[in-house]
Amino acid sequence: MALNIVERIDDAVAVRHVLISVSDKAGLDVLVPALVGSNPEIRLYSTGGTHKTIADLLGAEGAARHLNAVSDYTGQPEMQGGLVKTLDFKIYLGLLSETYNPSHRDDLMRAGGEAIDMVIVNLYPFEKTVAQAGVTAEQARTNIDIGGPCMVRAAAKNFLRVASVTDPADYGAILAELRAGGGALSLATRWRLAQKAFAHTACYDAAIAGFLQRTTIETVRGCYRMGT
Repeated sequence: MALNIVERIDDAVAVRHVLISVSDKAGLDVLVPALVGSNPEIRLYSTGGTHKTIADLLGAEGAARHLNAVSDYTGQPEMQGGLVKTLDFKIYLGLLSETYNPSHRDDLMRAGGEAIDMVIVNLYPFEKTVAQAGVTAEQARTNIDIGGPCMVRAAAKNFLRVASVTDPADYGAILAELRAGGGALSLATRWRLAQKAFAHTACYDAAIAGFLQRTTIETVRGCYRMGT
């Protein structure tokens, strides 16, 4: 199958649909109202505890107007324990679709999906967890994020249209650009965020690999009651 090669893109892309799923909720109290202020028609999609935090920040009226649960958007409930929340075709269709590809527009219409313009994700705190004294292999394992890195990478791959935001320290500059740009972000910013996003997931995977390599199978076995 031939690779999908893009020839036409926009420099400034209006941010209309934002997916937010963060373990570190610092800065949401500033970010969320400012996103809504940047575009009165903006839609926010979120999961679990992040959804609750955003709903509280927006209030009932604001949440009804601007906030969707990802499970309502995809039509699929979260897996028990929150293990599967965002690994869904409609999410990745929204992340990877291209502005000037009529087939992608048809796909979005067929699936009832939206083009997602920004992903705001920070990952389960794996490195912080394994740095704690006495951490078990099971505590480490459960803090390996799956959906987060997938969304970060998909959004960063499609920097042609999507902003992949992984660091709360970037919120201020992003909001300033949205205010100055009438609710849009530039290609230069999306490119910078993509650089940072891939570096972030690379370091995250390296931390997981390092922990697994220095952990013995005897240590792993000691965490569990063994079945048959």
